[in-house]
Amino acid sequence: MRLTNYKTNNPVFSGFFWEGPKASTHKMTVFGIFLKSLTCILVIAAITACIWKLNDEGMPVKWFTLGGMLASLIISVVISVRHHWAPFLVPLYTIAKGLFLGGFSAYAHQHFPEMPYQAIGVTIVTFFVMLLLYQTRIIVVTKKLKSVIITSAVSIFVVYIISWILGFFGIKSYIWGTSWFAIIFNCIAAIVASFSLLLDFDYIERYKNRAPKWKEWLATWGLLATLIWLYVEILRLMQKLAIRF
Repeated sequence: MRLTNYKTNNPVFSGFFWEGPKASTHKMTVFGIFLKSLTCILVIAAITACIWKLNDEGMPVKWFTLGGMLASLIISVVISVRHHWAPFLVPLYTIAKGLFLGGFSAYAHQHFPEMPYQAIGVTIVTFFVMLLLYQTRIIVVTKKLKSVIITSAVSIFVVYIISWILGFFGIKSYIWGTSWFAIIFNCIAAIVASFSLLLDFDYIERYKNRAPKWKEWLATWGLLATLIWLYVEILRLMQKLAIRF
């Protein structure tokens, strides 16, 4: 993805997703994206609840976290290369994310029973606040704002990847601890994730009733990726604050 053309409003997407010579009588709609996103979220919630139950019964769930994370990353890469496969791959992505979130949230659910629900609540409130800010144009999505958000998101992902790789060599990164540096990093990541929702909204508004119907799955993919990222950052931040204080 080139950061200079800004055809992409969401770091998950690439500009060529919306290009193509094929014409379609059915176009992408906001309602269609809403239904697909809601369905995927319900599936993720159901998988997460099942994994929580397995964890409560004493079954190790860390492999669900690792497997779901790797599977979702691989699926995302494939979607980026073969965007026409999105209608088939996004449901698989949903299952993978459900496994990841189930394992990831199991620890918080076991040690801080109310925390995952609180994180979900904060995520929902953040979603509607950002939607209100976008609809009222209190925050206008300009090219400069897109550049800042995309650059920040990419930088955060690079830090996570490097830290994850260093972990295999026994090098513990400061971002995983409960130091003030780790807490501030989490706060910044959560803010960038919330502002990425503005890019999702802008992307959908620009191409609704224009892009082919099947590309609703790509918009769904973008929303899911942003919402899950936001939830993970909020939950991690809440855990760190609970442990520290």
